Amino acid sequence: MGTTVSEGQRRDARNTRRRLLEAAAALFAERGYERATVRDIADRAGVNQALLFRYFGSKRALFGEVIAHNGEAQLRTTPPHELLEAALRGLLGHGGGDPGSRALATLLRSVASGDEIGTAVRAISDDYARVLASLSSADNHELRADLALAWLLGIGTMRVLVGKEPLADADPDEVCALVTAALGTLLDGLPAAGGRP
Repeated sequence: MGTTVSEGQRRDARNTRRRLLEAAAALFAERGYERATVRDIADRAGVNQALLFRYFGSKRALFGEVIAHNGEAQLRTTPPHELLEAALRGLLGHGGGDPGSRALATLLRSVASGDEIGTAVRAISDDYARVLASLSSADNHELRADLALAWLLGIGTMRVLVGKEPLADADPDEVCALVTAALGTLLDGLPAAGGRP
């Protein structure tokens, strides 16, 4: 009987931890690090705030785990030649329900929130750049990947944070087609935009 209780407790702990991660990922993506409160995260997860601190220690530690988890999920499940468009669609707000699609938007909303956040941003940016670099056969493939990532984040900044028109309301398919076509000169392993205008 004791073993069953222990297994049940472990299941409950995993489930609670997962709900907290999902709630935090959604709120950090919507509001950024500073404006997503511990209370709101716990409320959305349907748990007491104390459990957030028990499982993660602090809001900053939770943020770091959200970024690592979401970025790793996207990198693990997305073929390299599809990564740029998948990340771009996440920034455009049409990445689907997959938390990984929100990874870069979450970073943008939170990028000015302190040293620990900056460390998380650099780590996940390095991971994305490494995958994008694999799409170029040029000697300076790492520089090309950084330039592609910088453009991607710049597009996200103008759309997500600044709300600059016409980009803010532009159709994601049109944006993806234009960006993919242009970045083909940097990343020669990037597939063509599929004939979209």
